[in-house]
Amino acid sequence: MTRNLLRAFAAIVVLAAGGLISWRVLGPAEVLEAATGSYPVSSVLAPGVTGKSMMAPLIVDGRVRVFAGQRIVKADGPVETRKMRTPYWSFRRWPAQVSGVVAVGSTVVSRWTDGELVALDARTGTVAWRTPGPAGPEFAGRTGAEPVWAPPGLHVAGTSVLVASGLELLAWSAADGSRRWSAAIPAGCADDSFVTAGGRFVCAGGAWDVLSGEPVRGWPTGPSAPVGCDVARSACQGLRDASGQGWLAADRRPARAPALDQAGATAAGGVVLQTSDGAVTASGTATWRWVGTAQVLGVRANKVVLLTPEYELVTLDGRTGTQLARFRAYVSDEAKTPWKPHLWQVTDTFVAIERLRPTAGADPDEHDHYYTMDPELVAAI
Repeated sequence: MTRNLLRAFAAIVVLAAGGLISWRVLGPAEVLEAATGSYPVSSVLAPGVTGKSMMAPLIVDGRVRVFAGQRIVKADGPVETRKMRTPYWSFRRWPAQVSGVVAVGSTVVSRWTDGELVALDARTGTVAWRTPGPAGPEFAGRTGAEPVWAPPGLHVAGTSVLVASGLELLAWSAADGSRRWSAAIPAGCADDSFVTAGGRFVCAGGAWDVLSGEPVRGWPTGPSAPVGCDVARSACQGLRDASGQGWLAADRRPARAPALDQAGATAAGGVVLQTSDGAVTASGTATWRWVGTAQVLGVRANKVVLLTPEYELVTLDGRTGTQLARFRAYVSDEAKTPWKPHLWQVTDTFVAIERLRPTAGADPDEHDHYYTMDPELVAAI
């Protein structure tokens, strides 16, 4: 009898321990590891490749690189670090997944599948604010490039963070997380949305003012293709409407720009950049011509960043077209074999690019999808 009681008691203890372990492993949880060292400093570097990484970096404040994993947001730095380092800070949640990450100044705002918006101070890794919101899509890709550079339905507009989900568009203050406004939008609006530099949220169903959420009348007919955007399809400098006509969008009202009609043309402020006939040409507030075939990756701080078919990064003066720098987009110790760009970020001082195999398709889990195990390249410009 005593032996049976002992066996029963032991079984209960084992079950209780297993339940405790399961709860600790599978139950909702958060782990925040704040920064303990000094905030990395920003550096002025000579143009050239500085390093590569396994995960896509969102360059924040010119000082840290923020990475998104399936259930973690973390940072390291400084930006020019050759490889990924032990995190400067990290924030992990379970079982929610990271949907997207954006930054306003030194505030890093993460959106999660359970709808939670969590803002972290890039300088310390501490939580600045948090608020519930609409549920987000699951983590996409393997490197986190989509969540940090092209998060679906998540945008930045000045000092606001915008979330488009279902039939609703919501705006929060990046400073304190307070709700600024909400607006009704058509179904599917979040699928192709972007924000213009002139302060308009745009999707196939129309345009809305980012300060008030009010619909904008007389907008070019969508669906539209944005051009000249920052990460998170924000601060877009122009667009091509459903008929293929180009418009500059740096002001509140779009301005017709026939030069933007050309496929591959992009915009930067009042300048339209075209790539054709073996040259990059600028028209508008600046006029020049650079001889060579290249893709325009972006324009920041009056610097035009190009990628050539020979896998060279070229920087031009946006006012004159003068070539400022030219170098191969490889780290010194990797094979100089072909690749193609997928997503990227251009800042005032750096460019980060995700490199894929030339034959890569749309499935990130396919064999030989990424260019090497560290496909993310970072370079000073």
